[in-house]
Amino acid sequence: MIKITNKLFLSAAAAAIVVAGFIGCNEGVAPTKQEIDGGISYPVANGKTGPYYVNTQVENYSINNGRTPTKDEYNAWNTDVMSDGTGLPEGQGSVSEGEEVYEEKCVMCHGDFGSGGGGYPALSKGNAEEMHKTLTYQRLTPDADGPKRFFGSFWATPSTLWWYIKDGMPHPATGTLTDDEVYALVAYTLNINEMQIDGEDVDDEYVLDREKFLKIKMPAKDDYVPNIDGPNGVENVRKYYSNPANFGAIRLKKGEEPCMKDCQEPTAKVAGITVGISEFYPPLSAARDLPQEEEGSASFDAKAAYAESCAMCHDTGAAPAPGDKAAWEGILAQGMDTVYNNAIHGTDAGMPAKGGSSLSDKQVKLIVDYIVNQSK
Repeated sequence: MIKITNKLFLSAAAAAIVVAGFIGCNEGVAPTKQEIDGGISYPVANGKTGPYYVNTQVENYSINNGRTPTKDEYNAWNTDVMSDGTGLPEGQGSVSEGEEVYEEKCVMCHGDFGSGGGGYPALSKGNAEEMHKTLTYQRLTPDADGPKRFFGSFWATPSTLWWYIKDGMPHPATGTLTDDEVYALVAYTLNINEMQIDGEDVDDEYVLDREKFLKIKMPAKDDYVPNIDGPNGVENVRKYYSNPANFGAIRLKKGEEPCMKDCQEPTAKVAGITVGISEFYPPLSAARDLPQEEEGSASFDAKAAYAESCAMCHDTGAAPAPGDKAAWEGILAQGMDTVYNNAIHGTDAGMPAKGGSSLSDKQVKLIVDYIVNQSK
């Protein structure tokens, strides 16, 4: 949670779960230690946990979740990079080197200079310090500026960026970047966010290494509560959530019977819109007819639309290219209905819906037909 944004408000039902002391008793059984999210766990006793009965037939049911990983497998997965530098390897990379890697492996999704595109997030929208000041902005009027949440302005620690690039990028070839390439990409990201390290601008010739990385100061580092850094991080979280006032919850009276319905008096006043439709200028249309469905494809250039909305991934190796018969053979085996559906709605593998474009469903299908016809 970040201090300079709105508080998180929970419903009465949620508050009843996370707030300490809301259950009066468990037939003499004391609760276990308070959970990290502020809740309380009760041991199972006499077929109940707290005031609730337990299905004893499945209480001790075990599920086979696979085998224990080998030591090498575990070490390969256990690659967290912590804010204190734990897990951060030696290496170095310059901003100019990072720009070269970015242009080769990142720009097709994150846009020129990290501006965003294709349904993927932007990495920067200017100077980190200036963007950080916008986090207090509230959209109280339709034309008001809102907060700018990008790496430079919003993230609390750069270690998350290093780790995410190393383990999760580039999609879909994760794990292929060297440590030096990751340092170079982090340096480039700092550069486009116009950041400094130890008072020095991260300019085009700047070379980032482990020692310099540990000196990076993020503008939003002290904005987050509770403080999760250091050996007391877990207890800080536990203590924070033990007080419902910290996150807008309601502490129910100790000893009350558990409430399952209408537990909290309404606090919000609901007002209906009483303005008549004729009072708008110009008057709102009262027509209820739907837009006409697009007719035919004579005026739609599927090839040009592909180049604008799809080539950024399909022509760069991030997705199967038109004409790659081997790749498309497996895709087409799923059936055209599935291919159309995936193109329109996106996939779990990372393709955004409609390639991140505003094309209609019918236009997307025409682009799919264009790709398929070249791949048979």
